[in-house]
Amino acid sequence: MNAVHGEYKVPGGKLVVVDLDVTDGRFAGVRIAGDFFLEPDSALEAMNAAVSGLPADSSAADIATALRAGLPPEVELLGVTPEGVATAVRRAVSGAVEWEAYPWRLVRGPALSPRVQVALDQVLTERVGAGLREPTLRFWEWDRSAVVIGSFQSVRNEVDFEAAERHDVEIVRRISGGGAMYMAGGQVIVYSIYAPIDLVQGMSFADSYAFLDDWAVAGLRSVGVDATYQPLNDIASPAGKIGGAAQKRLGGGGLLHHVTMSYDMDGDRMMEILRIGREKLSDKGIASAAKRVDPIRSQTGLAREAVVDALIGTFRERYGLRDDALAADELAEAEALAETKFASPEWTNRVP
Repeated sequence: MNAVHGEYKVPGGKLVVVDLDVTDGRFAGVRIAGDFFLEPDSALEAMNAAVSGLPADSSAADIATALRAGLPPEVELLGVTPEGVATAVRRAVSGAVEWEAYPWRLVRGPALSPRVQVALDQVLTERVGAGLREPTLRFWEWDRSAVVIGSFQSVRNEVDFEAAERHDVEIVRRISGGGAMYMAGGQVIVYSIYAPIDLVQGMSFADSYAFLDDWAVAGLRSVGVDATYQPLNDIASPAGKIGGAAQKRLGGGGLLHHVTMSYDMDGDRMMEILRIGREKLSDKGIASAAKRVDPIRSQTGLAREAVVDALIGTFRERYGLRDDALAADELAEAEALAETKFASPEWTNRVP
């Protein structure tokens, strides 16, 4: 008999906690709990029964299907879903580690070139995966504007080279997938999370995006921004997109998750530089980028630094956070990698 424990905060919902035993390859003694709501009360026992007896290697989809089949049609689930319970079960079985179990560190700045910033993402992810740095939340600052494109994007399809040169905008390719982001100084908020892969054990890539940014959505809401998470990887408001996330999981056990959010925006400048933006806007019949993107500044009178303070405060309150700084050897390694990899035409043009 092997007793296991798992937790999962449903994005926009409540916490689900699962304790169970694995006996002869099947779930037994299932005990589902949390701060969600159920009507009628007897539905909790029906949920426990639906999971009990399933094979221990059941997928999250299989567990959710069993839960739906086992619940009477009149049951109301508030703040919880069968998928949320299934994720908590899979996290229990896979040995996931909760946020609070890690000694989180905060790195805020310093201002560095965009190439060094993306190099730091690789260096710090590798170091956390290898146990050489504790899990870290880092907020970027940079010393010039840039377009940061996804690992798999065609650079010529995404960027107008003449406009980028005219406005002294650096073009950088990151190690994660996703779309291109125009990052003007003082107009965006960017953070990276470096964590062991165990933080997201038991959940799909899609589920992990909302899980890793739930604190940020709460932080934005604390300063009056009507933020929600929109699958697959967007933070949005009723008026439009606020930001987008990207993720990379390295073979050494490190997880990189980073987000770029628009604090302010020069829509005309963005449209000059990003080719893909023109196509998306044209396809939707929208005349201005400002109608697709809803910057944070439009919803709160707070300065950018105050918004960052609020985000940090939310993370610290939920999970604990100790102030830290980049070590000299971490920065030196990132600067060297920026020159040998991220500044090289071979990397930038790996997808022409």
